[in-house]
Amino acid sequence: MKNIIIALILVIAFTACKTEEKKTDETTTEVVNEVVETPLLAIAEFDDKAGEYVGKEVAVKGIVDHVCKHGGKKLLLVTDEADVHVVSDERFDEALVGSEINLNGVVLEEVIDESTCLQMEEDNIKSHSEGKSNDEQFEAKKQHIKEYRDFMKENNTDHISYYSLQYVSHTELE
Repeated sequence: MKNIIIALILVIAFTACKTEEKKTDETTTEVVNEVVETPLLAIAEFDDKAGEYVGKEVAVKGIVDHVCKHGGKKLLLVTDEADVHVVSDERFDEALVGSEINLNGVVLEEVIDESTCLQMEEDNIKSHSEGKSNDEQFEAKKQHIKEYRDFMKENNTDHISYYSLQYVSHTELE
């Protein structure tokens, strides 16, 4: 009889625990498709506004003026007002020359500052001393470095920024 009472108590206790209502928090997951528009920059304003977009994708529209013959991985996109240099990991099709295109690319910044000028001087001296450049090339490079320094001094700045685009995609316009 003792065993029956213990078993009955266990069954009641077990059943009481089982019938305890468990509350579950049902949550729903909402998928949001966010459309991110690529800003369109006019090539004429590219140099002025590119600093705001370094590392970000932008769109530009222009005419392919030149595809680099040497490696084919650079092109020059132009309008009547300005131009933009575009680089790619893959070769551009030379048939693009003369085509009007919309091009998406990531803004790149090359910074020329005093340390860059010092490195350029060292490289120029080394190249000339090793016979890789002649006197005319050596002097031209020295002049070019001087022009960088003069520009920074005249504009009271510690660097010059040159902007270009890393190619992402393009579409030809008709």
